[in-house]
Parts: sequence; structure tokens; C-alpha cells
Amino acid sequence: MAKSKTREITITESKGAFSMFRKSKNSKKGYDFEGILALRQLLSNEKARILHVIKTQNPKSIYDLAKRLGRGFKSVNDDIKLLERFGFIELIEEKTKNRIRHKPKIIVDTIAIHLKV
Repeated sequence: MAKSKTREITITESKGAFSMFRKSKNSKKGYDFEGILALRQLLSNEKARILHVIKTQNPKSIYDLAKRLGRGFKSVNDDIKLLERFGFIELIEEKTKNRIRHKPKIIVDTIAIHLKV
């Protein structure tokens, strides 16, 4: 059985506002700081649909994913970039004839959110 991969997001209260940070694997400084708005954008129903379709239907490219979702390529691509930035998916480059396509692949199976007040 494969090991479970969890992405942890911590939200902290600071001077009457919430700040979100996550540990970045590639960063030597430790944490990447983001606003709480990014978390709201990240956990939208559309992002959940994207993750579900990637997991269950295994689309060949971002374009294929957009067609399966019935959404425009640009909006799906923007959502994919956000999910990739937070480490939920990765894009795998595949060559086809004269083109390179990016196949989305989920790399986590659990999201843990910690709220510190």
C-alpha cells in the first residue's frame, strides 16, 4: 500500500488578521507567506472538481481536462497553476509529435489545515 501524502497548511492570527503559511520543501528560508484569500481560492468547489476529475478520469492534458469539465482552457489553466503552486498537483511534460503537453497528476491525497489563534 502506498504511503499517504499530506499537504499541511497553517493559518495563524497576527495583529487581528489571519496569515497563512506553509512549509516550502524547496525554500531554505522555511516558510512561504500567503494571504488568507489564497486559501479561499484554493479550496473552491471548482478546484475540488478539478482534483476529482484528475483523480478519476486521468486527463491527458490541461486542454483535455478543460473539455471534461466543460470550462474554458484559460480558467482551468489558472486553477491548475494555483494547485501546482501549493503542491497539490504536478504537471508532467509529454512530447506528442511537434508539441509538448502538460499532464496534470495529483501528488497528495490529504489536506490538513491548522488554525492557530
